[in-house]
Amino acid sequence: MTRRALITGIRGQDGSYLAEHLLAEGYDVWGLVRGEEAAPRIPVAPHLEGAVRLISGDLLDQRSLIAAIEQCEPDEVYNLAAISYVPQSWRQPEATAEVTGVGVVRILEAIRTVSGVRESQPGRGGQIRFYQASSSAMYGNARETPQNELTPLHPHSPYGVAKAYGHYMTKSYRESYGMHAMSGIMFNHESPRRGRQFVTRKVSVGVARIKLGQATELRIGNLDAQVDWGFAGDFARAMHLMVSQHTADDYVIGTGRLNSVRQLVELAFSYVGLQWRRHVRVDPQLVRPADVVVLRADYGKAAMRLGWHPSTPFEDVVAQMLESDMRLLSIA
Repeated sequence: MTRRALITGIRGQDGSYLAEHLLAEGYDVWGLVRGEEAAPRIPVAPHLEGAVRLISGDLLDQRSLIAAIEQCEPDEVYNLAAISYVPQSWRQPEATAEVTGVGVVRILEAIRTVSGVRESQPGRGGQIRFYQASSSAMYGNARETPQNELTPLHPHSPYGVAKAYGHYMTKSYRESYGMHAMSGIMFNHESPRRGRQFVTRKVSVGVARIKLGQATELRIGNLDAQVDWGFAGDFARAMHLMVSQHTADDYVIGTGRLNSVRQLVELAFSYVGLQWRRHVRVDPQLVRPADVVVLRADYGKAAMRLGWHPSTPFEDVVAQMLESDMRLLSIA
């Protein structure tokens, strides 16, 4: 029997890569979108249009979530929707709490409600499996490096705090109700589908514009900031591996390798044959006063139990982003 998955955040980077992976695995994939039954558009991945069925629902409205789950009858639910840009979470802390934090509970309650109906009606299918996209931002000013599943959480942004709430609630529902619910503690992951507000995409778009003669400089913040950057497609594969396990558990997913923003800039400019020092301007206004201390993943548990390892080097991710943005800007 064909397995069915429902993905929130289907129109984002992670949702689109997960949809691709699940479709390749033979799944029937549904995507939750806000508002009325919107036009079947997935801007970051137009090739998925028609392959993924979109259904209306809202993380702020539990009734809509129950209705969506009842309609598509998923075997697996992946919650990837969130207000995920940290500076935006500072501007909208209450909205971040409602969507990124309490929204998780609404989905868990919706699954629990529908699962109760299934259990009372034989033949409706087994237990619904739930995946929550947790974040390394929950570690915040981490007290140890690298970070693993046992590292204490110390978030210092509204986004990190909201993610920590959703993370703990997922664990609570697993332990209290026996739900097959798990969290993936995802470190930074990038791709050509990353939003332009994030530093990797800001660099790739900026460098592409300079190469094409559409700009002369790239303004950047802290060049010395170090990040554990992976590839979104690799992380989507990890999500599916987690959900496929017989026993639900939480896993750290990252590369264990640090790259600085300076290295990112050097790689990007080198790829297009330009000298970065001639074009980069450090802008003090772009330096965050409370930048996170070094976060580096210890993904040993995922390697041992899931057999998961990152397979795409950061250099290749940067190259993919440059190629994509050069192409997009050339036809714009």
